[in-house]
Amino acid sequence: MIAMAPTPEPDRGMRIHVVSDVHGNARDLARAGEGADALICLGDLILFLDYADHSRGIFPDLFGTENADRIVELRTARRFAEAREFGARLWAGIDGDRAQVIEQAVRKQYAELFAAFPTPTYATYGNVDMPPLWKEYARKGTTVLDGERVEIGGRVFGFVGGGLRTPMRTPYEIGDEEYAAKIEAVGEVDVLCTHIPPDVPELVYDTVARRFERGSRALLDAIRRTRPRYALFGHVHQPLVRRMRIGATECVNVGHFAGTGRPWVLRW
Repeated sequence: MIAMAPTPEPDRGMRIHVVSDVHGNARDLARAGEGADALICLGDLILFLDYADHSRGIFPDLFGTENADRIVELRTARRFAEAREFGARLWAGIDGDRAQVIEQAVRKQYAELFAAFPTPTYATYGNVDMPPLWKEYARKGTTVLDGERVEIGGRVFGFVGGGLRTPMRTPYEIGDEEYAAKIEAVGEVDVLCTHIPPDVPELVYDTVARRFERGSRALLDAIRRTRPRYALFGHVHQPLVRRMRIGATECVNVGHFAGTGRPWVLRW
């Protein structure tokens, strides 16, 4: 157990701001902790490709907006094999090692984003993140947790990062068993913080992409079994349902921060 944030004053209470799916929005991230005792970030800091604005992100910076339009079209149509083949042809025309080119671009984003985190910040990885790089950029005051617990203002928070494997093959996708083991390691908490939602159709369906994203059955089972006060998550940018109760637990999609620029607020 790590005790990092102060215990709230009796006359004021505790205020926590929660963000997810930052996707390059460093400007609003720098203000996201204003008025809060702590900031929680549920991952996806990197902006590889903005599905709302195809001119933004690492992909269009390398290959141009027209090619970004095409790959979004293929992925939206769930023609993932064609999208991978199209991407491979584009990468064949790039000088240098693909992994090194991507890492250089990601490092540039991480330097700006981690510098924007207030103190204290508690963060876990999204599926579109590169965990090995985080330790280089997380400054004093930023605590990175994955399959771990922390006490904030007298309440216990559990954190599980990453996503489950999909045809999209994003950087931090892991197997169901490995993900379930991290959920199990967290155990009983007051607030369960994950990047992906529990596997509930209303919570995993994206109304704009018109597809079901991957949620976790292990997470759903843990919510039913351990009954945290809150289960907080992101990942689905335009969910059919943003908030619902599962037994004693309030399940909340904290929002697509890249688009809204506003944190979700938890008070007690």
